[in-house]
Amino acid sequence: MFEIFNETDREIKELKILNDYVKYVVKKLELEKCEFNIIIIDNERIHEINREYRNIDRETDVISFAMEDEMDVEYTDFRLLGDIYISIDRVISQAKEYGHSELREICFLATHGMLHLLGYDHMEPDDEKVMFGLQNELLDGYNIKRD
Repeated sequence: MFEIFNETDREIKELKILNDYVKYVVKKLELEKCEFNIIIIDNERIHEINREYRNIDRETDVISFAMEDEMDVEYTDFRLLGDIYISIDRVISQAKEYGHSELREICFLATHGMLHLLGYDHMEPDDEKVMFGLQNELLDGYNIKRD
């Protein structure tokens, strides 16, 4: 299944609803036989991860490390999807910037990260349309809408 880790010093009130929402997404996407983690970190830590693993010298809002991208990984009865890192600092700032709740932003980023773990991408317009359409369908289906 999945676990959510808060590796910040902050109390994040949205984590209970995020946990329930991710259970909903797992069921909707029929991912019952998989494992992944969502790790909440701060800007400083996500900047370090970007620099170390992606050669990007700045923070981002979310990073996904998909285990299935490794060609030598084989599964029998479950999938090990990987890890999703979300910057709580970016959740807060982007929620303000986009004019919606921090709950919507953290759920959006978790959804975005999960879809990347599953192989979705948004580099090409057609792929972006599919991925973003599914993101919106999942968020709307759980009634997490923009304010």
